[in-house]
Amino acid sequence: MKNFGLIIAGVAFFFIGLIWMVGSGEAGPISDPKPAMLADTVHINLDETPTVETDSMAQSRETLFKEIKKFNQVVYDIKNRYMEDVDTRELINAGIRGMLEDLDRFSVLLERKSYDQLMESTSGKYEGLGMEIDSRDDHITIVTPMEGTPAYRKGLRSGDQILEIDGHSTYKMTTADAAKLMRGTAGTVVNLKIQRTGDTNPMDFEVERAVIELKSVNYYGVIDGTDIGYIRLSRFAEETSRELREALTDLNSRGVNSLIFDLRSNGGGLLQQAVETSELFIEEGKLVVYTKGKFADSERRLYSKQKPLYPDKPLVILVNQGTASASEIVAGAIQDWDRGVIMGYPTYGKGLVQQIFTVGNDGDIALKLTTAKYYVPSGRCIQRPDHQDKVHPEDMMAGEEMMDEETDTKPADTLNTTEKEIYYTNGGRIVYGGGGILPDMEIKDDDVFQPIEIAMERKSLFFDYAVKYFADHPDASKNLEINDKILDDFKAFTETKAFDYKTSLEFALDELKSAINDEGSDSVYNAAVKSFESLITQEKKADFEHSREYIQRAIKREIVSKIDGQRGVYEELILKSDPAVKQAVELLKDKKEYTRVLTAGKDQAMINKDKSKN
Repeated sequence: MKNFGLIIAGVAFFFIGLIWMVGSGEAGPISDPKPAMLADTVHINLDETPTVETDSMAQSRETLFKEIKKFNQVVYDIKNRYMEDVDTRELINAGIRGMLEDLDRFSVLLERKSYDQLMESTSGKYEGLGMEIDSRDDHITIVTPMEGTPAYRKGLRSGDQILEIDGHSTYKMTTADAAKLMRGTAGTVVNLKIQRTGDTNPMDFEVERAVIELKSVNYYGVIDGTDIGYIRLSRFAEETSRELREALTDLNSRGVNSLIFDLRSNGGGLLQQAVETSELFIEEGKLVVYTKGKFADSERRLYSKQKPLYPDKPLVILVNQGTASASEIVAGAIQDWDRGVIMGYPTYGKGLVQQIFTVGNDGDIALKLTTAKYYVPSGRCIQRPDHQDKVHPEDMMAGEEMMDEETDTKPADTLNTTEKEIYYTNGGRIVYGGGGILPDMEIKDDDVFQPIEIAMERKSLFFDYAVKYFADHPDASKNLEINDKILDDFKAFTETKAFDYKTSLEFALDELKSAINDEGSDSVYNAAVKSFESLITQEKKADFEHSREYIQRAIKREIVSKIDGQRGVYEELILKSDPAVKQAVELLKDKKEYTRVLTAGKDQAMINKDKSKN
């Protein structure tokens, strides 16, 4: 009983400490005391000034202490009276999760693994071998070795199957377990047994671990036959602005007069990097973003502090539904200062300021709590109100080298602006609130994935075929054309894999058959059902031809990736055939149209009103 009394006392002190941390804003990471600010979901700030407590706050605090007594009583009753033993740590953590359940989706309890993954995604570094992996056909398969890493230098290839890691069989092993075995202190060695397609006997590789740096700039270059530069940015990590400065300096030296800056599917990262990225394009001293929370003194305003490296030449920012948080800050600043054209689809709308608070002294958990929202210079809030559903932290390990942000399947807004709040850019153009960034130009693209395409991607058929094709054609060139012969070969390959999928009509028919069965009317509708099944079979036979162009691109993507890695994919596919890139190039080539887009939508009455004030 004495021990349990100590537990209850500990719980009470934990909540007292939590209250003071929330009130003062003084907190830190689980193990790293260095301040950091993340715009994707987190803002860590150790230096905020405590908010002055008012009478109403004091009353609220008194009420809170009374309610905590209820929590303590429940803990006591469960621990002492429940029919089975309960783990105290799990009980308390479950209570914390319950408190967070009704808050916004990004206020969560971070356990050690989730916290480490969050920190790693922003530091952009880890110690390991440097390759993406996946679990396929009951073993771990190398998706791609990253250029310049130990895995790449040792000659490991995309499609290689890892049979053993330091003697441990990978049969039925998860990617998280495989990653754990392959990661470790730089300078130590991992022994891998590899089975390569086309080779009869497995091969042994001894690979030395190293510090792996995850690049933010996936690719940059000049589009063939133009003076248009292209930069692809996938994250905002510690080295992002440095990488971007190097890329822009090189492109400037190569005579680039226009730029496509690709932020599609960039889920965010460090807030400071978003500011430093924005100041590469906008004038020194301009507002980039500001925050507002519960209290008046919570507002923080962040400005560009350096002269831009790419100050006035034409600029197109590519965005889509996966463009979020830090990416939206950059896109919003560019749009509000009329510095470039935003092209694509409405962005995600994730703009919550959060702080990480330590919980307890053992370093096992931390509280990630929303404290404010982000606003771009025109006054628009980035956060989309309907993106509030709860998302719980989970094992997001996608491979040996990295993990993804939590994903969301909710569609972004359309460009319907009828009921949206109106704001104005610096030049007087109308822009709209409601969350996310609405593009200045929508992409003219009917790129809707068909069921056959989704199924083929999900089952890795393009990747698996590329492995087979490269084994049969080791001298294949990255500029190969996917002709009818290759398509026929791929189709035969899918048949050997017993490939099948369901169309939306097929799912609907399954529901109808279930209803017919429940009604006991099989004999009445049997002929009609068989007729529908025959039509679906014919439809699926035609699907391959309908998706022919997509299938050709996907096959080439995977084969080129095996031959020339990520750079080859950008140079042979994205820069040549990506619909968004092609439309951006067309706009940048037409200077009059570019200028028209940047000046269209101005509210003349607003402009005249501003002039009269001056």
